[in-house]
Amino acid sequence: MSAHAEAHHGPPIANQSSRVSSTVLGMFLFIASEAMLFGSFFTMYFFIRVVNPDAEPWPLPPYHLPVFVAGVNTAVLLTSSFTMHWALQSIKRGNRAGMKAGLVLTILMGLAFLLTQMLEYARIGFNPSDGAFGSIFFGLTGLHGAHVFIGLTLLTVASVRAFRGHFTPEHHHGVEIAGIYWHFVDVMWIVVYASIYLL
Repeated sequence: MSAHAEAHHGPPIANQSSRVSSTVLGMFLFIASEAMLFGSFFTMYFFIRVVNPDAEPWPLPPYHLPVFVAGVNTAVLLTSSFTMHWALQSIKRGNRAGMKAGLVLTILMGLAFLLTQMLEYARIGFNPSDGAFGSIFFGLTGLHGAHVFIGLTLLTVASVRAFRGHFTPEHHHGVEIAGIYWHFVDVMWIVVYASIYLL
């Protein structure tokens, strides 16, 4: 028996793919579960709007959804995806200043999105108790807002680590993981915006 075999105790070392790290794979699996959570809300929305459209109008009269404001908010969130991509590509090239700037800009745009969403809630004129319409509207947009908050938490942790000099071109999983989640949040908002505000 070799010295290496004698030194190793416990179960054999797990086989790991050279293409996808375990942390990235874990984030993709987590996102898949989150997509199913959103899917359950969209199923309720589909039932109200398509299966039983005569039960309740959308939006509920006399209220109107702030389509323009939500559109501006959508543009802000989409732009934050580009700054997040910039941050990741910067650290991959060894550009620490670009990574820091990208992360900070992404956080600022995410905060602007959440603040605008809260102002919209305060001025929209109806609440979750106003029938199925109110429940679905606040349920979907609120669920997405909670995910934005989680994404901002991940980005803040990544930013703190970035300013402490933790990331290198070879080791930048903290930025990559936060970026993957942030892109998921952005994609889900496009679906929410198109379904709730435009259709």
